[in-house]
Amino acid sequence: MKTIKYFLLLNILPPCIYVVLALLKMTLRFVHINRSAVQETWDKGGNFIVCFWHGRLLMMPFAKKGGGGKVLISRHRDGEFIARIIRFFRLGSIRGSYRKEGSVSSLRTILQDLKHNIDVAITPDGPKGPRYKVKQGIIELARLSGKAIVPVSYGASKKKLFSPGIISSCPTLFQQSIFCGETRSI
Repeated sequence: MKTIKYFLLLNILPPCIYVVLALLKMTLRFVHINRSAVQETWDKGGNFIVCFWHGRLLMMPFAKKGGGGKVLISRHRDGEFIARIIRFFRLGSIRGSYRKEGSVSSLRTILQDLKHNIDVAITPDGPKGPRYKVKQGIIELARLSGKAIVPVSYGASKKKLFSPGIISSCPTLFQQSIFCGETRSI
């Protein structure tokens, strides 16, 4: 029974979720705030460390037009589920997580990708929290790589909150959704 559950979770559900999100996107009107400096760097072939809160990850595949980049995702089964969904959005994954001492276990891979002008996205508060508190790992990563951090978030005029344990939300149909981000250098 467990193998059937994981087969469905990892093989059937990801494309279904992609379709639902793609349909939702078609009903939304996106507005980007503070995007000009970020877009100029992208137009010149540059890249960033993009960060967003764990509770805001649902709509993040739509933050960068055309996709591209990689996302740091845990090695656990729920991370595999997310990694399979984001592939449909033309996003890669770096499997790893923050260690208790604050460093990043996949630091070498992340630094190589940043060196090759690939954007890397990280949730600085992670799934274990504490929620909305930046851990030291992303700051150290910016220092080591010399790349700017772009904190990104989104809001919607009307949204549906998911279960309280998840603390995530989804815009409702036919609403305006706003992405906001501005570069921060270390």
